Amino acid sequence: MVSTNQTPHSPSPYAAFIAGLPKAELHVHHVGSASPETVAKLAARHPGRVPSDPAALAEYFAFRDFAHFVEVYLSVVDLIVDGEDVRRLTYEVAREMAGQNIRYAELTMTPYTSELRGIAPELFVEAIEDARVAAERDHGIALQWIFDIPGESGLPAAEGTLRAALDHGPSSLVGFGLGGPEIGVPRPQFKPYFDQARAAGLRSVPHAGETTGPQTVWDALNDLGAERIGHGTSAAQDPALLEHLAAHGIPLEVCPTSNIATRAVEHLDVHPIRAMVQAGVTVTVNSDDPPMFGTHLNREYEIAARLLDLDEAGIAGLAHNAVDASFMDDAGKAALSAEIDGYLVAHTTGTTAGGAAGSSIGSTGA
Repeated sequence: MVSTNQTPHSPSPYAAFIAGLPKAELHVHHVGSASPETVAKLAARHPGRVPSDPAALAEYFAFRDFAHFVEVYLSVVDLIVDGEDVRRLTYEVAREMAGQNIRYAELTMTPYTSELRGIAPELFVEAIEDARVAAERDHGIALQWIFDIPGESGLPAAEGTLRAALDHGPSSLVGFGLGGPEIGVPRPQFKPYFDQARAAGLRSVPHAGETTGPQTVWDALNDLGAERIGHGTSAAQDPALLEHLAAHGIPLEVCPTSNIATRAVEHLDVHPIRAMVQAGVTVTVNSDDPPMFGTHLNREYEIAARLLDLDEAGIAGLAHNAVDASFMDDAGKAALSAEIDGYLVAHTTGTTAGGAAGSSIGSTGA
């Protein structure tokens, strides 16, 4: 799904280094990660909903703005009608991630939208867990889950997502999130649901400040107890907010190409990632809904390296940020950090990299 909204991209001098760099990804959506091939297969299995021809898909996924993106996204959700669809999608997403040397990912899932389409939460969880185990066995990628409230569906969605998390969430469920449109969807209304999720040990990771102003980020912090902020693009408009994020060690999950595609930022050269880093905020780089935006995580690292004027060590530092901001256990963090360091040393000295690709990174339960 190469959207016509994608930004021009010139080759990066660090492309090969980034491609081999062991990485973690923290802000990436389950359905939004479906490749054109996967969507075409689903569309062929459930005809009449979305074009099954790749050329037609490219035009179909050329969305106009964020609202149209949500509409298009949900049309792909409509292709996932049973547990086998969920299992196939999840496994294929993990396989494609592993191909970029993503060693660990916290994949954002929206079980409520699947439940509305007839997939019970327990069946949804069974399918994603089967795929998670198979992907780690086959491709050496460790996955954990964030269950996400689709904000456009309001409080019923919050209740349904919370129930799925508390009643059916596996040990690999680590976070509770909030996505979808921000305009007209105030964050404070979701406080009771986040309170219950946090009391059960889940980490708070709402989207905020993507298409609205800094107040949405403040609301996510003050009302939802956010430990990381999805996007947080508008935080750069408020120096006090940047200072708060830096002082309290609250990372931002930055998705540069996504921000351009959804019109949250006009173009890459004015992306606020520089201001965030200059203010001392921990920045992680992510792909969000990569095929829908015509991108992938390696490309997002290339963009960030250019915008921040990073060399190999700086790029490895971004990879460390994602590990440090993740919800892996200490052993998992130490293992992946060692892989990153070993890769950097090997690249700069020409020696053999430490940390065998495909080895288990490990994870943490909720």
